[in-house]
Amino acid sequence: MIYKGLYHLLYQYNLNGSVYIVWAHFTSKDLINWSHHKPAIYPSQPADKLGCWSGSTTILPDGKHAILYTGINPQNQQVQNIAFPKDLSDPYLVEWEKSPSNPLMAPTASNKINASSFRDPTTAWLGSDGTWRVITGSKIDRTGMAILYRSKDFLQWEKAEHPLHSAEDTSMWECPDFFPVSTNSDMGLDISENGANVKYVFKVSLDDTRKEYYTIGTYDSSKDIYTPA
Repeated sequence: MIYKGLYHLLYQYNLNGSVYIVWAHFTSKDLINWSHHKPAIYPSQPADKLGCWSGSTTILPDGKHAILYTGINPQNQQVQNIAFPKDLSDPYLVEWEKSPSNPLMAPTASNKINASSFRDPTTAWLGSDGTWRVITGSKIDRTGMAILYRSKDFLQWEKAEHPLHSAEDTSMWECPDFFPVSTNSDMGLDISENGANVKYVFKVSLDDTRKEYYTIGTYDSSKDIYTPA
């Protein structure tokens, strides 16, 4: 991500074994010379006691950045958490604060989410209705899926009745990505772009094969359904 003229590189780092995953943090002015900072996020709440795993950043309308990430709680359940920069005047964004409301999304008896297969929230996108959307990878038995959540304020999230997309006999979908591309230009598009001359790319890593796959299709924003072409 870019903030106040600085590039920020955030990635998972195995600091002390696989049970203590943190988000390492580097910044650069030119993408060649990089400065190392302390971890941006690290286990510090019950919602991420066993590690801060994959996620993404989203730039909110006011210019504030948010990190959505998967944490592992003491029950070894995968849950989704959020963190915000502590000091927006700091271009290095060294300090991040987690919401006391974490986890924002969690497996329950009613939502029937697989607690060991619920991870990797994407960059969120804002619909024309003013509602945010985000997806996470998951599965039910051998059906891989991208679980869809919606929010008005980026803090209170509700699970949709249906996934954005799913496919039988694909098992767990890791690290989903979902973004628009133009069909008549080589320019990049905002994550919330849709309409004429726009296609959507849906990418996942399959846990079974350890390979990346993608399809190109259409996104019906009124029904929140992705359909491969």
